[in-house]
Amino acid sequence: MKTGDFKKEYISVVEGFFDDINKKGTINKPISRKQNSIIERCVDDNGDYSVTHYEVLKENKIDNTPISIVKCVLETGRTHQIRVHMSYINHPLLGDDLYGGNTNLIKRQALHSYKMSFIHPVFKQNLSFIASIPKDLNVFM
Repeated sequence: MKTGDFKKEYISVVEGFFDDINKKGTINKPISRKQNSIIERCVDDNGDYSVTHYEVLKENKIDNTPISIVKCVLETGRTHQIRVHMSYINHPLLGDDLYGGNTNLIKRQALHSYKMSFIHPVFKQNLSFIASIPKDLNVFM
């Protein structure tokens, strides 16, 4: 990491279990605004370069619904990037009705920005900040 770079890490709760060979990976798919929408985004070959690294931390069943706890690290920072990429690989975020997520277990997107790191531009020290997992997401852990 060089001065000025930010590393952002997220915890997401997504639908389904991942195949054994896909428990860790990188989604490198361009994202653009969905045609005729001012809000929704989609994977589109003509979109902006977008990269999400992910790793499954835990799998569980809640009310017979298979879920995965996934750490996502962004290489780029596109609007709705994690939501679009997770939905693209058929693992939408719980509670994300815009991108196909089940809203029965939680009434909001099951996504939390939990860690941010950067090298301080003046002091050149590596700084990291961690935010606790909210109670409504903690029930899935």
